[in-house]
Amino acid sequence: MNETLVTLVGHVATQIDYRETPNGPTARFRFAVTPRFRDRQTQAWTDGPTSFYTVWARRALAANLMGSVAVGEPLVVHGRLRVRDEEREGRKWFSADIDAVAVGHDLTRGTAAFRRVVKVESILTGSQKAAVV
Repeated sequence: MNETLVTLVGHVATQIDYRETPNGPTARFRFAVTPRFRDRQTQAWTDGPTSFYTVWARRALAANLMGSVAVGEPLVVHGRLRVRDEEREGRKWFSADIDAVAVGHDLTRGTAAFRRVVKVESILTGSQKAAVV
């Protein structure tokens, strides 16, 4: 199956919605992408129309997003594009989702400090927990 992989640069538009599910952690948030271009007539930078995407993350990426990302922060999102169409109240709606493979802060706009997460297995229960090192 051919998949459409995309890389988007934009800003976090909503808080991370983090949930524990039977299949593991899941997180989602809305992501705003606004293109900028140089207007030749005015010789000034101009913002184009903003597009919004719902970004979905699973497992470790979901848990790490919850502890690392806040509204308004600039990110780079890489993942599979999924376009959904549905009918609501007699009107056709389209939405674009990204199943994230990787997410990171856009370092052209600021700095970040990386902290590795190490999985620690409990001897008593046999379950795994994440610890920040």
